[in-house]
Parts: sequence; C-alpha cells; structure tokens
Amino acid sequence: MTYEELLRAVDLALPEAAGKISIERVKYVKSESKAYFSFLSDVLIGEKGFFAMKKAIAAAFPGLNFSLRVASPALAKEFLQDPDRYAAPLNHYLTRHYPAVASWEFDMRWTPGNGRVTLEMPDDFSMQYLEKQNIRAQLAAVIHDVFRLDTDVTLKVCGDEEKRLHALQQERREQDRVAAKRAQRFEEIAKAQEKREEKPREEDNRIKGRAIADPPVAIRELTDDSGLVVIRGKVLSCESKEIAGGEMVLLSFLVTDFTSTVRCKAFLRYRPRRPKDEESPPPITDAERDAVKKVLAAIRPGMGILVRGDTQYDNYSHETVVMARDMSRVELPQRMDTAPEKRIELHLHTQMSNMDAVSSPEALIARAAKWGHEAIAVTDHGVAQAFPDAFAAAKKHNIKLLPGIEGYLTDDDATVTHENDLPLDTPIIVLDFETTGLNTAKDRMIEIGAVKLAHGQVVDSYGALVNPGMLLPSKIVEITHITDQMLRDAPKAADVLPALLKFMDGCPIAAHNAKFDCAVLESELKRLGMAYEAPRLDTLTLARRLYPELKSHRLGSVCKRLGVSLKDAHRAVNDAAATAQCLARMLDEAAAKGAKTLRDLNDVGSGYTLGNSWHIVLLAATQDGMTNLNRMISESHLKYFRRKPHIPRAVLQKYRQGVIVGSACEAGELYSAMVDGATDEKLGKIARFYDYLEIQPIGNNQFLVREGRVPNEEALREYNRRIVRLGEKLGLPVVATGDVHFLDPEDAVFRAILQAGQGYSDADHQPPLYFKTTQEMLDEFAYLGKEKAHEVVVDNPKKIADRVGKISLFPPHPEGKTTFSPFWPAAENDIKSLTYDTAHRYYGDELPEIVQKRIDKELNAIVGYGYCTLYSIAQKLVSKSLKDGYVVGSRGSVGSSFVAFLTGITEINSLPPHYRCETCRKADFDIPPQYTIGVDLPDKNCPVCGNPLVKDGFDIPFEAFLGFKGDKVPDIDLNFSGEYQPVAHNYVKELFGPEYVFRAGTIGTLAEKTAYGYVLKYLEERNLTVSDAEKERLAAGCVGVKRTTGQHPAGMVVLPKQYDICQFTAVQHPADDMESATVTTHYDFGSMHDILVKLDILGHDDPTMLHMLEELTGVNFKKIPLGDKGVMSLFSSPAALGVTREEIGCNTGTFGVPEFGTAFVRQMLEDTHPSTMQELIRISGLSHGTDVWLGNAKDLIDQGIVPLAQCLCTREDIMNQLMQMGVPAKMAFDTMEFVRKGKGLKPEMVEAMHEHNVPAWFEESCRKIKYMFPKGHAAAYVTMALRVAWYKVYYPQAYYAAYFTIRGDGFDACTMILPIDQLRERLKEMYALDQQKKTSAKDKDAITAMEMVLEMMARGFHFLPADLYKSDVKRFIPEGEKGLRVPFTALGGLGEAAAQGIVDARETPFISVEDLKNRGKVSSAVLDLLREHGCLKELAETNQVTLFQL
Repeated sequence: MTYEELLRAVDLALPEAAGKISIERVKYVKSESKAYFSFLSDVLIGEKGFFAMKKAIAAAFPGLNFSLRVASPALAKEFLQDPDRYAAPLNHYLTRHYPAVASWEFDMRWTPGNGRVTLEMPDDFSMQYLEKQNIRAQLAAVIHDVFRLDTDVTLKVCGDEEKRLHALQQERREQDRVAAKRAQRFEEIAKAQEKREEKPREEDNRIKGRAIADPPVAIRELTDDSGLVVIRGKVLSCESKEIAGGEMVLLSFLVTDFTSTVRCKAFLRYRPRRPKDEESPPPITDAERDAVKKVLAAIRPGMGILVRGDTQYDNYSHETVVMARDMSRVELPQRMDTAPEKRIELHLHTQMSNMDAVSSPEALIARAAKWGHEAIAVTDHGVAQAFPDAFAAAKKHNIKLLPGIEGYLTDDDATVTHENDLPLDTPIIVLDFETTGLNTAKDRMIEIGAVKLAHGQVVDSYGALVNPGMLLPSKIVEITHITDQMLRDAPKAADVLPALLKFMDGCPIAAHNAKFDCAVLESELKRLGMAYEAPRLDTLTLARRLYPELKSHRLGSVCKRLGVSLKDAHRAVNDAAATAQCLARMLDEAAAKGAKTLRDLNDVGSGYTLGNSWHIVLLAATQDGMTNLNRMISESHLKYFRRKPHIPRAVLQKYRQGVIVGSACEAGELYSAMVDGATDEKLGKIARFYDYLEIQPIGNNQFLVREGRVPNEEALREYNRRIVRLGEKLGLPVVATGDVHFLDPEDAVFRAILQAGQGYSDADHQPPLYFKTTQEMLDEFAYLGKEKAHEVVVDNPKKIADRVGKISLFPPHPEGKTTFSPFWPAAENDIKSLTYDTAHRYYGDELPEIVQKRIDKELNAIVGYGYCTLYSIAQKLVSKSLKDGYVVGSRGSVGSSFVAFLTGITEINSLPPHYRCETCRKADFDIPPQYTIGVDLPDKNCPVCGNPLVKDGFDIPFEAFLGFKGDKVPDIDLNFSGEYQPVAHNYVKELFGPEYVFRAGTIGTLAEKTAYGYVLKYLEERNLTVSDAEKERLAAGCVGVKRTTGQHPAGMVVLPKQYDICQFTAVQHPADDMESATVTTHYDFGSMHDILVKLDILGHDDPTMLHMLEELTGVNFKKIPLGDKGVMSLFSSPAALGVTREEIGCNTGTFGVPEFGTAFVRQMLEDTHPSTMQELIRISGLSHGTDVWLGNAKDLIDQGIVPLAQCLCTREDIMNQLMQMGVPAKMAFDTMEFVRKGKGLKPEMVEAMHEHNVPAWFEESCRKIKYMFPKGHAAAYVTMALRVAWYKVYYPQAYYAAYFTIRGDGFDACTMILPIDQLRERLKEMYALDQQKKTSAKDKDAITAMEMVLEMMARGFHFLPADLYKSDVKRFIPEGEKGLRVPFTALGGLGEAAAQGIVDARETPFISVEDLKNRGKVSSAVLDLLREHGCLKELAETNQVTLFQL
C-alpha cells in the first residue's frame, strides 16, 4: 500500500478532516514486530477521530501490531492563546492515566500567560494529588507530542476555591442525606424490580457506572495508547482486596473474547473522596460496604461482561490493562442443542487421555445434561481414570453415564506365516522396500533391496531404483535421500519385478516389519497380474520374542543389540543387508533354544509379540462388564504395555462378557483396512468382530488428505458411506461419533499447545474435535440423506446406550456400608483381650468407672461397625516395629481412641488428665479444671507406695475418630522410621497375601507452572507476542491434563479376600514402568478413600532419629520424662543449651527440634511464650492448619479478644466448645467435619450457633479455616519433639551426630566448616537473600544446616575432617568428647556409591592413590575432592617403590 492509498483510507474514515491530514513518517521495528505511524493534522483530532484512524489502519494492514501518533503543530500558536479550547487531548491523558481526575474534569480550567499554560484545579487536595504524580513534566511532554511545542506547565487552585469547597460540602451533606434515605428503601426497590414482568432494560444489567452503547473492539487490538475502549467477553477469573487503609477495594478480573485476554481493574471506593481537612469523617457504613460488595458479587467467572474503560500500562502487573469505568452484564453467544430428538455421544475423551484432551469430565457431562442429552460416554485412551469424576458428575446432573475406554487392540503376531517345515538353514531372501508413502494400496516402490541368506551368510544381493511415475513427497526425500532426479531414468516396476522374482527363486522371504514389505510386494505384483507364494518371516516379531527387554525393536535398536553395523539407514539395500545379518544371529539363538524348522520359530522366545495395534472402543454394559473392563485395563498395563497399554485380541475375547465393542476412529482396524485398500470380503471379516461400527465427521480425518493418504474429502465421505453399507449388510448398527477431545471450538488451541510441547509437527492443524450438538452432527452427515443421517446420529447411538444397564463405580456393599473392610475372624477377640489386659495392668483389676465406660463405648463402636481387623492390622504393625527396635509415631485422629492406646497403636492416652501408679495400678481422675493435659500436672508420689505417679491423659473425645454414629471412616496413619518403612510394607503383604495388597495410586497432572512453560514454548516457537493475561488463559486451559501416574508415598490398599480388585479398580505399575515390581490402584486413591481400607505406612525421620539416639546413648526413649523443665524452657530461651540468644541469633533453643525448628513456628513461639505441653499442642495444631493462625487466631490473640487457650487450634476445639455452649453433639460434630475440610459453614450450622449465643469471633474464625489438624496428631508430634529435645539438652554430641546424619540435607563440609565468626557472617548474608526471596530450596536447606552448625559450635562442639579410614559413608560419628567426624557424603560432590566403594575397599590399607583409585573404583573428580580435604596426604601417588623408599 502506498502513502497516497493510506491517506485515502484515513480520509474516508475521517471525512471532516479530509485533506487536512498528512503522513509524517512510517517506521517498522523488526525486533518488536511493530509498526509506528506518525501523522500531522491541521485540525485537532479528538478521541473519536483517533479511533477512526486506528480502525482504518488496522483494516489496511490486517494482523499488524502498530502504534499511532497524531500531532497538530499548526495549532501551537492558537493553543498558547486559548489552551482551554484545545485541552481535550490533555484532559484525556489525565483521566486515562489517573482515573481519579475524572471526578474533577468539569471543574478544571486551562489558562494562558507568559508563554506557558496553567492548569487550575478546584481545590488544594486535587492540586496536591497531581503534584505527587509529577504531572507538570508529563503534561509538558503531551503538549510537545500534540503541538510540537516546548512550554512550561504550572498548577494552581482556582480563585473561587472557598466558594467551591463550601458548595462541595453542601452537596456531600445532601448526598449523605439522600444515601441514607435510599438505604431505607433499598429492599423495597429491589422487591419492586423483581416483580417487573417486562423484559429488563439494558440499564438493569449495569454493574457499575453508565449504560454502554458503544461497539466493542477486539481485545487483541488493545495497546497502551488505545484510550477509552469498550470490550465484550467472558470473565475468566476475578479477585479483590481492600487497599488504602480500608477506604477502597481493588477489583481485578480477566476478560477474554478469544482473540486475546486483558486484565481489567477498578478501584471501588466505599464513599466519594473527601477533603483532607475534613474533621474525622464518620466510619464507613454497612450500606456503603454493601454497595461495593454488590459490585464484587456481580462479577464471577464464566459470565459475559461489557466493560468501558481506559487502556494503560500498569506498573504493578507490568502489562496493558483496562481501568474499568462502566461495567454491564451481557449474554454471550452459546451453542445450544435445540433439536427435538437429541443425540448421544459415544466417543469422548477427558483430561485423563494422556496429554491429548483438555476438558474435565464435569464440564463435558454438565454440557451434555444442559443440552438435554439422555446419556454420554467417557472413552479415554486406554484408561478409566476419569470414571470417579465422571460418575459423580453424572449423578449430579442426572444423566446416564456410559463408562468405557478407547483401547489399543493388538494381535499376537506369528514370526512366520505360510509356514512349513523347511530347515532353518534354508536360503532366505531378505527384502526391504523404500516407497512413496505408507499406503501400500496406493503408494509405489522407489527402491528395492534384496539379499540372499544361506547357512548364516549373505551369498548374493539385488538392488534397484524404481521410477514410481509420480513426484516424491518432501518427507520421503528427507528420510531416504532419494530424489526425483535419481528416479527420472530408473526402470519402472513392470521392468524390475520379473528380475526380482527370478532372484527370489521361490525362497522364503524375510523383512523387518514384514507385513509392510510383503504388502508392498503384493500390491506391485497384483498390478502386473502376478503373485509370489512362500513362507514369510518377520524379523521384527522374532526380535520381540527373543529380546523382550528391549524398549524398542526398530531395526537400529536390534542392530545395536546384536552388534550389527547399520549405515545409511532407509536405503533399501543397506537395510536389507543389516536385517539379514541380524536374522543370521537370531536364527543361531533360535537353534540354541531348540528350533529346527521355520515353523518352530513361532514357539521360540518368551516375549509377547505385539503386532499392529488399532483403536477400539469398549463400553461396559453391566456391572460384570465394568469388572471385565478393569481386567482388560489391568492386563494391558501390567503385561502388554509398550508405549501404550495394548489389549491382545485373545484377552478381549476372554473378558468380553458385559462389554460392547465399537470399531473406533480412523485408527481403528476397520477404517485402517479401508484406507489400505482392503477388499469388501476382508472388511466384512473385520467388521463381524464388532458390536457396532463408527463413522466420524470429515474434518476429523482431514489429515489423511493433507498427508496424501486419501485423494480428497469426497473419498473420506465415500469411506463413511462404505461403512454404512457394510453395517446394513451385516446387520450392525452404525453410529456417528465426534471423537471429542475438547468442549468448544475455541478450546482447540489448548490441545495444540500440548501437542506442540510433545513435538507434533502438525499441532496447529487441529481437527474439529469439539463436542457437537445434534444439528451440527446432522449437518455433518447430510450427504447420507436425511433419514440415514438421523439414524446414525440419533437412533443408533440411543440403541447402544439402551444396552447399558445400571452400573456403579464400585459394587454395592452387601450390608449397605460404605467401606469394604478386610475381616479376620480372630481380630475381635484379639483386640478385646489386648484392650482389657492393658487396662487392668494400668488401672487395676476393678477398672475406674470412667475407664470402663470409655472402653465399652469404643469397643461397641469398633466391633459394631466392623473395624476390629483394621485395629488388629495396626497393632501388629506397631508391635513388630517396636520389637525390631524402631519407635512408631501415630498420625491423624487415631490418638482420639483409648482402645488404640491400650492396644499399643498410639502412645496418646485420650482419657482426661489423671495420675496413675504403675505399682499399685490405681488412678486419680480428681484433677483441678485448669489442667487439660496430664503431662502438665504437678509431680506427685503415690500415697500408698510412695513411688512417683505417671501423669497421663490428653482429653480427646473418641467421636473425633469415628463420629457419633460411626459416620466417619477411621483412618489409621502410622509414622515408621524411613529405614524401616520397606519392612513394614512387606509385613502388610505377609499378613494379607500379596494379591490382596496394592499401593495407592496417584495421577500426576499438568500444574499451573508447567502449563505456563508449555505456553511460553508454544508462543516462542511461533514468534507470537500476547499479553500476560492471555498467557494465563492459555495455561489455565492446559492445567489438569494427565501427564503420568505414580504411587502414594505411604498408602497401601487392602482388599477383602472375597473380592477381586477389578471389581473396584484396575491396577497398573506406577508411571507405567514395566520394570517396577510395585502395583498400584489405577484410580487416584483419593477418589476411593472411603471404599477400600488404606493403611498409611509413612517413612519419617523422627523415629529413625530416636532409633539412632538410643543406639548412641543407650537411653530408651520411653524412659524420657515429657515434662522436663530444661527441655520445656527451650521453647522460650536457649539458656538450657548453655548459649545465649546473641550467640546463636535465636530467642528459642528449638533449632532442629521436630515441628518447632522452622522460622515460622519459632516466631509463633516468640508470639505466645508457651510453658506447658497444652500450649505446645495448641501451637502444633495452629502451625499445621491452613488459615488457622495468620489472619485468624493470631489476630484474635493480638487484639485481646481471646487467649491462646480458647482459640480454635485443633479440630476437636470446634466440637468441644460448641457442645459446651449447648449445641447438640451431632451438629457440633458435623460443624467440625465441615470446617476442618475448609467447607465453611452450612446455614443450619450458623443458625445453631446463633441460637446458642456462640460468640461472633468463633463463627468468623470457622469461616476462615481451610484445614485443621487433629489434636491426637498434634499430641503425637509434640511427644516426639520433646523426646528429641531431651537428647539435645542432655546428650548434645549424640544429638548433633544423629541430626546431621538424618536431617542434615543442606550440610556441606566444603562450605560450612568455618570459624564461628565467619559462619555468622555467612548466615547473615543468606538471611538477607532469603528476605529478598532470592534463595532456592537448596539454599533454604543450607540456612537450616548453618543454623545448626552455629548452635553446635557455640556449645563447644566441632567437626573433624573426613578421614580415609575413620569416616563413615553417610553417618556423622562422635569422636572424643566434643568432635563429630564428617562422613564422605558430607563432601559436596561425593555420592553414596563412591563412598561405599572406598569403605568396602579400605579393609586392606591403601598403599597409594593409584591403589585407592583401582580398588575403590574412585573417579579422578572424587580423588581431587579427597585431596582437597587432606584425605590423601599420607598416600604416595603410585604403586611404584623407588630406591629411596626401600
């Protein structure tokens, strides 16, 4: 486009300025991918004219990113004489960049004088506001840009300031009076509006400001200088926060119109700005707050919105934003299914189709229900991991779910077909063809390679280029390096094939992937009316049988395995020769395994030979079918996983009962055969295997045309017609499916991003795999005729859906319970006996009433609800661990169970605080009410025998564990030593049998950060620039897509012996690792938590540490007093350690004390100054909860509303305090359960609180809580912490040895063995970096380690350097009275394997460095590290002995 053409376009857009505008310059900056247009105008171009010019330029240059400037230097003189007349661009700049100015816009005046301009503001406040913004320089710059005039700008207050201020005060007083009156009538007006029957007017949709009539602009066109704009789109997310000392709320929300996304912001003041000199304005009223809340509540994700506001660059979020002035609700166009008879989708993928589909089961099923569909299928690739969410969504939306998968069907290929009993040394012709493509029916050969193999040797060869009579695709040229020029003079197939047949001479033929090469040969011979019959040997299948351990069996991989050279791959002669050499070696191996004839090769080897695989849809029709589907999924993952979970045809046939089988998409067996040119007879044979046949929209298979495998779209339509005719002939229903991978057309970009991240070259050519309405599908298949289209789109899918009966995710429980618990007949008697034996040992032959009642209550519930086996399992696990010398810590709410204490499952005695005598077996429960934890009781001796009494009891209600009516499934979590965890896992298998124990599975999905990385890569590869808001939208569309699977670190699922695991879930290896011995549940266990019993057998550092401390000190951890005063003092002072606060830089002595050593909890200790175990338990509960301390309990304590003792610290506090205030027990329990899970409060819970005068702070605290810790768990943690702390105080050398061995991940002897002053300085530097948030996770570990090193050194202990003969592999060894010998692994860069090699070899002293390197298998890098630390100073460098050494 020329300058003249551009000016004509501008003149047409702005006729009032025609002939008065000229182009100053146009510049394109390649690095920014942006153009800059600069115009000169003889008239002032206003806002409307400016946007008209932008629109004209955008139309002239579609897709161009540009900036526009318009200057009017000809008006400079007139501006100086009368600036107010030409001030529009200046006022526009002010309101766009400083929205607050809008309220003064009509009171501002521009006046001339002495070659400068003055902006008069209405009052002092407004002038000071602008002065703070450095507005003079900015306005001078704008004047220069618009008028090309250098002038000064001054600010002053209008002369009638007092008059204006008085008028303003009068006006605001009147506004307050009107607002009060309006507030009284607010409900009345609202009710009147609800009763209106007429259609709401546009202003009824207003959220804020004025009505919006201007047309919206595309969000992708917005720039920093777009000015006042209107946008229309969908709200993606919104957030708000109170700012400016509580005077206003900042509302921020993302809006997309799917051309791009922009962040919109609005400052919502509770009341208009008041002058600074106004005396103490009244507090903000509820009515004023409600007005703002109304705006906030009106904007929610998913709604349509119309926004008018100014675009500007936001210095906070560093992006272009729209500062919203006006906002209105708007209805966005939605696809609706209006057909009288609705379709049913039978082929649909969710986010669980690995990195392939992007929509959640909930979104897809909700849409189907909204459209009025009766049913919907879920058929993810090879997995059923969406089923839990899908069944829940189907129940929620009252729609029938058809559970299924799109599996990968395969056959167990024979190594030799057309076999006979020819001996293995029979001459074999090894073939390889290069072709124009992969369609053997259509593509042609371009090169022949053939070699004759006899008696293990290549004895002859034949090769030729072949002219295919067509141009080669570029991809083929790239792969083979064969060009059209090379083939121009080559003979044609008709001339070459007779010579090839003569060379073959009736011999058996072999090829790597013989199906393809033999099909090529057959097709070429068929064109000539010829054929070749002989045994066919597939070296690919033979390799799979002989070498199942290989991850790939491609020719290159097999050559590497057998030591065969493969040069110039993808040239026929070279590939054939390499294949022949591989075959010779494989035939030798087969002979060694007993094979004598070609027929015998089909029985050689142990590997399952997965042949070609095809997609296949499997729908469960019955509950048994659901079980069989899980069996197929399990076998496909456990036995036949090769990149994908394959289902052999024999396995499908074995488990076919109750399963409906569909032919799937273009990757299905039937469609693939059709594309490959199969005969009607062959297609009929294939189709008979299926219960129904599928056809799909033409767009789904457009890639076949693009790749040249199909000539055109009409051929795709003919394929569908052919399938329809085949269905009619065989009496099989034909159904039209969408192969859904995303919900709406605009979601295709999310799948493109995922596929691009996986290296798909055609990621941007997304087929239309969105969820289609009935009419959209009828339109797709209109070429079949109206009746047939209706049959395949509506009628036949409904028939298939009707064949699916009532199916549930899990089988119904025979007793109507939720959990399927394992059952041991002896468990009830064992638990009862153990309970009473221990109770009598602690409390005497005649149990106190409180003890007897508690036992009766718990045993009645445990036995009545069938949990005896669960208790017995836990008891046996803990008993074995203790017997083997490892303490076990209980987690969760099991500490609420007194029976769990008596049976040894937990150390937490849940009875009220009391004294008991271990000698007399008497107890005293008459305790003053101020004591709530037994440990805090004063020391006391038994009045009978005089021995010290045990102080016991943590006062935890049993209902926190099992509920009042068994309405809570118990969860017994146990903390084993990390060293002992594998032993505990194996013991569970020993107790139940390995076939009834599975690891709890997990599903790894794309997290926000990872998804954002995919988006950045996608945009970078395509050189696309989008806003940060648009990046957020694109990333959000990818979040939640399945990437991999894994295993819960501790969870073990136990199956009752009368059940098959496949009745509940399929099983698989974690991450589909075929070499793993671990088998996990296929579903994420979170979705079946209350169905099967899960044992959480966690590995934890604290039990390991106590085990090591026992070994080092000889002091049994059970003998440690929990109420030791020296230990308790650590939580407020380090004095008990013999150091000062200044020496270690900490006000407590809890560095390295479990649960109390982090900076966050240390600060809590400083805020609360605990001195009792009760307080420590409460702090533990607060520190482990979410939104329980900060912004909640801490504020209540700081403001003096309630003390720590009354705050909600653990979940039991909620139930206990509510019951104390009179709330019924069941309601109190339900409230606790809701609040602890972050579900807030139900209306009936709030009503119960109000009815019983529960304080307002209590209710508000409950609303804030997202997660609460159980008291039993907190008590167990604190108990463990006190024991570890006791060793720290009284056995410091052993403590530091254990700590650095087990918890010293951040310790590095290379950087931390420093003089104490240098260490303090280094720690200060690290603290400074941490405050600036410049530290990594590794740095944070280093800070923790340095804190411990500093404390240890301040106490007089020191590290001894690594020693070749004294250092352990990874243990710190106490040496002397104050020393710790560092292990080899403490030397940064020296790994455990290398260290173990040194330790193993040093039993015989090393005579030299060379000897160490050879016997210890030590690398040069490790030797350098050892030399640097002085470990080699006594060793000679070599083994050679000189005369001087003799």
